[in-house]
Amino acid sequence: MPSKADQAFEILKARIMDGTYGPGHRLVIDQLVREHGISSVPWRESLRRLEAEGWIEMVPNVGALVRTFDTDAWQRGLSLVARLGGYATALSAPNLTPVDIEGARALNRQMAEALSAFDPARFGRLNREFHQVLASRCGDSRLADMVENEWARLELIRKAAFWYAPGRAQAALAEHDGILELIESGASPEAIEAATKQHELNTVEAVTKYEAQLAAEGHH
Repeated sequence: MPSKADQAFEILKARIMDGTYGPGHRLVIDQLVREHGISSVPWRESLRRLEAEGWIEMVPNVGALVRTFDTDAWQRGLSLVARLGGYATALSAPNLTPVDIEGARALNRQMAEALSAFDPARFGRLNREFHQVLASRCGDSRLADMVENEWARLELIRKAAFWYAPGRAQAALAEHDGILELIESGASPEAIEAATKQHELNTVEAVTKYEAQLAAEGHH
């Protein structure tokens, strides 16, 4: 049975993820206590965890606010993942076993299920696992650490970027299949690196275009 603090944390995290508590929303402990029947101490603990994970910020004299998405930081981060991840995948590709490839295919299928179930948190987690499998045999622990750290930073900035730009999640799944086909067919490292890099940059482009569209429509 999860602790009260864990329950409080999961409630808040789910509501931030699904947009119930949007950027700038103020989380008021007294209100949460009334709504959920969980006392204030677990809520305080969950807010500290959310702050440590980058979901919220504690603002003096205001309280806990859901963080606003920093588009620029996210774009820079994913562009870096595109370059590092593309290189790591190209190095890793000749060393991937049939079991690795099947594991990656299974993750992609699970991502499709998460998409159908409208579960952005699971989709994002599986996406990261998919790319970690493809880069896992690059033979360079420092490069692997750099890729891992950038993915972790990206998750703090935005958990559900794929959901943000309509149609992007579906396109990403098809691109994953394309990358796996390149690896299985013994394509050149350059081709694998280029495809993996472009795949991440396509997400950057889709989100950037969608942000511009929203701005033009006066949503920002």
